[in-house]
Amino acid sequence: MARGFRSIHSRLFLLFLTCMTGILILVSFLYYSRALEIIHSKISDIAEKNISQTAGLFDLMLEGYNSVTKSLNSNYELTRLLQETTSNPAISVINERSITNIIGAAFYSRKEIVGIHIITNGGKVYSYEKQFAGVIDINYVQTEWYSKLKASTGNMVWLGLYSGSPINTMQQDTVFVFGRQLYDLTDYKSIGVIVIETDPTPITEALSNVSISPGTRVFITGMDDQLIASKGQQGARWPVFSQLPKPSPDKAIIVDDTSNQLIVAANTSLADWTIYGITPKSDFSAEINQTRLYVVIVVLTLIIVSTMLASIVSKTIASPLKLLIREMKKMELGNFSGSVNVNSFEEINSLVSSFNRMVHRMDELIERIKLSSVSEKNAQLQALQSQVNPHFLYNTLDMIYWMLDEKGNERLSCVILSLSQMFRYSSDWEEASQTTFRQELEQIRHYLTIIESRLNDRVQTEIDVEERWLDVVLPKMTIQPIIENAVKYGLEPLGSPCKLLVYAVRQNHQLHIKVADYGMGMDEETLNQIQATLQQLPSLVLEPVSRPRRGIGLHNVHARVSMMFGESYGVRVESRLGEGTTVTIVVPLPIPLQGGRGDENSNCG
Repeated sequence: MARGFRSIHSRLFLLFLTCMTGILILVSFLYYSRALEIIHSKISDIAEKNISQTAGLFDLMLEGYNSVTKSLNSNYELTRLLQETTSNPAISVINERSITNIIGAAFYSRKEIVGIHIITNGGKVYSYEKQFAGVIDINYVQTEWYSKLKASTGNMVWLGLYSGSPINTMQQDTVFVFGRQLYDLTDYKSIGVIVIETDPTPITEALSNVSISPGTRVFITGMDDQLIASKGQQGARWPVFSQLPKPSPDKAIIVDDTSNQLIVAANTSLADWTIYGITPKSDFSAEINQTRLYVVIVVLTLIIVSTMLASIVSKTIASPLKLLIREMKKMELGNFSGSVNVNSFEEINSLVSSFNRMVHRMDELIERIKLSSVSEKNAQLQALQSQVNPHFLYNTLDMIYWMLDEKGNERLSCVILSLSQMFRYSSDWEEASQTTFRQELEQIRHYLTIIESRLNDRVQTEIDVEERWLDVVLPKMTIQPIIENAVKYGLEPLGSPCKLLVYAVRQNHQLHIKVADYGMGMDEETLNQIQATLQQLPSLVLEPVSRPRRGIGLHNVHARVSMMFGESYGVRVESRLGEGTTVTIVVPLPIPLQGGRGDENSNCG
């Protein structure tokens, strides 16, 4: 019995089920209690913030509308044309077209404008609207909206929502209308009225921000308690506006929850409007009831799910552990030793013992694999390094033969000394298979001494490398095969003086060593073959693959650089036929620098 209780399956089941059930009940109770407090205490704050934001939106919207009317009223050209009288029909037509153009510019300044109308005191009407332009209500003088505009003293008059255009009898869509008297700013004399009609969608959408439940009714009233705009339940009976609480200058936003409904109200600063939001408190009770029912259902469901999960999880964890223990015991054939000490369930204790033995064995195997890998890599490096093309040595010996045949001189001694230094550098592989950029350049200068002598100074070499890059580590004999290829295949066939450039540039954390010749170059097919060869695995350099002859040295260098630094480094080749070839050797930066041995002093340049 005690053994069964200590099993991981039993303990996990009881622990998981007890914890989950207790946490669920506690959290659900706290959540429900807190939810009631939040609903009652925060709903007023939410409603107040919503209506404050809505009032701000209306202020911005009305300010934009106000600026449109101000721009028209302050347009000197417009006021001049409206007052100008002429008996010439042509001039009259031109004036009307100019007035229409000015109105049209204001029309397109805001996308929600539906129509702009200017009615002069002389009875002329100028309109710019999307459709049915010019169909004017001839009885506009007797209308209420016209009387309000004429009674104003230049301030903005917000007329509110209309089921159709108050001026254009053909326009039946709902519009929001506002306007003001138009004055000649020179003598401040009234010359007419401006009426602007806009799409009411921005206003109704702004009112939606006040709603805090589906039953919320939102509306706007004017200074005389008339309804300006509304949004809410269709067919709902509106309250008596005069009996609603009204904000004051001291309290711009009010929240009233003393009755069976929550009332929030706010004034707009640009218009004598009051925005109201009325929400029945029964909507909150419905949310509370839904929350209570939701909590009960969730708790019962989670308790059932927790019981099922407790059983599944405990079996899922215990069963694989037992299987794992049996499999690990089958591996206990070597000399295993433990290093982890725990005192837990029987299954875990047995697992740890097997794990300790397995780790000890794995450490031995990993060490063997590491030594084997290092040995194999060193062998590959030695094999790759032995493939450096000795073609230049044959050419040098041939050249020395002919120079000795003629006569010895100082130039020949320099060549012999350079050749000696090259033999010493290229044959010393005992210390390491890597060197520094500085030593490679010294080796290159010896090599170039031989090449320039052999080609009778037909090759001009320029080495432009900053001092800070000279201690970068490279595989030995990296640059010489590249220059040999450039001379042999790019410059020597030209038969005329030519130039070779060696320089280094930094790109991010890489150093790009470039060898550029301005020689023969190569055609696209040859370039593609060489680039395809360079994309092969470095180990393939040991195999007799078919490739262009000039690609052997490049592939050898690419393989050694890739094996030393990784596959993202190596050789890149760019070439154009008749323009030359640029070979780039990419190595990482920064790199721990290796000490090197300088060449002996010599007066041979």
